[in-house]
Amino acid sequence: MTESSDASAPHTEAPAAESQPTPETVVEETPEAPAEAAPAAPAADAAPAKAPKPRAPKPGAFKAPSPAAVAKQATHTVVTVPVASEVPQERFEEALAHGLVEDGKAYVIVAEERVEVGEAADDDALHAYAHAYFELEASVERFHARLASAELAPKDIDESIAAIEAVLTPPSVVGDLDTLGERYAAVKAEAEEVRARIQEERRVAREAAVAAREEIVVTAEALAAKPEDQVHWKNDTSTLRGLLDQWKEAQRSGARIPKDVERALWSRFTHARSAFEKARKHHFAELDRSNADVAGRKETLVAQAEELSRTTDWDRGARGFRDLMNEWRTAGRGRRSVDDALWKRFQAAQDAFFESRRGAADAEDEALAGNVEAKEAAVVEAEALLPIKDLAATKAALRPIQDRFEAAGRVPRGDVARLTKRMGAVEKAVRDAEDAEWNSRNPELEARATGAAAQLLSAIDALEAEIAEAKAAGRSTKKLEESLAARKAWLQQIQAL
Repeated sequence: MTESSDASAPHTEAPAAESQPTPETVVEETPEAPAEAAPAAPAADAAPAKAPKPRAPKPGAFKAPSPAAVAKQATHTVVTVPVASEVPQERFEEALAHGLVEDGKAYVIVAEERVEVGEAADDDALHAYAHAYFELEASVERFHARLASAELAPKDIDESIAAIEAVLTPPSVVGDLDTLGERYAAVKAEAEEVRARIQEERRVAREAAVAAREEIVVTAEALAAKPEDQVHWKNDTSTLRGLLDQWKEAQRSGARIPKDVERALWSRFTHARSAFEKARKHHFAELDRSNADVAGRKETLVAQAEELSRTTDWDRGARGFRDLMNEWRTAGRGRRSVDDALWKRFQAAQDAFFESRRGAADAEDEALAGNVEAKEAAVVEAEALLPIKDLAATKAALRPIQDRFEAAGRVPRGDVARLTKRMGAVEKAVRDAEDAEWNSRNPELEARATGAAAQLLSAIDALEAEIAEAKAAGRSTKKLEESLAARKAWLQQIQAL
């Protein structure tokens, strides 16, 4: 019983570095931009790029998404958020109304104050900043959509907030930043709530994961602490291997737990497994030694049985096999396969002896069959003497019959009991008749009987007088009558002698 599954791969037992679960990435495709596109939209978890200085596209110069982009969107989780190239012309003009160009600088109006956003040669250059505004607006909505889909980890939320705020503060786009700021503030508040909820869920999951690992360790320690005589080695070894599988599965798919806690639990778990394995090896080493001792004793008994199976001293052989069987029962139990093989040899030797004895007995019975007729005739002649009328004549006639019965010799085993029982019945009848005659003539017995009868008669008279007196007085006579009946019965027995 070896634990090859974990011995061959020790690296799987040590607490592996658990990687942070990575949320599924939301692929967000945007239609193809015009040839002279504005800066690309920032992802929800990447900082939107500041508006560059290339020549801005002409207002209203929008291009529909290509068929390839639409097909690609169909195979991904897409958050449908308008991007700059899809913004209606009037919204684009509204965004431009929040900006101005002065002395080669582009400004955006925020809370009725001008804030510089970059360089601009003329008013047309504001189109690039407006384009970046709508891309920023789309980034905020994409971030909000990902919050609703529960895809983000707290780290992703923090990175997305930092990326959006890098563009908003200070602003580097032109558009209705007051409205966008309010919208972003609401999204940020929701994001912080989601982050707090996720952190709480992770805390609860960590506590549950620690409790599950603790349960694994406690179960393993309980197995290791069992007294040896209470351990079911096959089942408990299987249970311990199952606990190791649970630990590995918890590492792979369970919540991450603090490394110091995991190391401490793993140390306890490893210690319990090592203690159990050490006890298991010791147990089976002792069992092997015990099995070897039992096998040695039984091998000796088998050798003696095989030697005894060749004897023709049937009485000695039968006694010998009886003694060997008693020793076999006290020899203990060894390994089943070895025990079964030795028992098969022992039984074969025993069967060989008794088969030989039966064969010899059958041959002897065949040789003795001729004596049955003479012995049967003697028995019939003896039975003819019953019932006994003259004891002396019967005894004289029985003696020569008994001599002929004995002289007839041995008979087969099947006839011995039958004939002996019949002759014995005749002999018992003669003995009983002798006893009866002796008792009837025994002066001492007669004297005892006479004296006892006189005493009983006296007792009976006294009881009858007492009963009459009790009846006259109206008392119960039940016990007196029972005593009287008993004495009368004794008297009848004595008088029958």
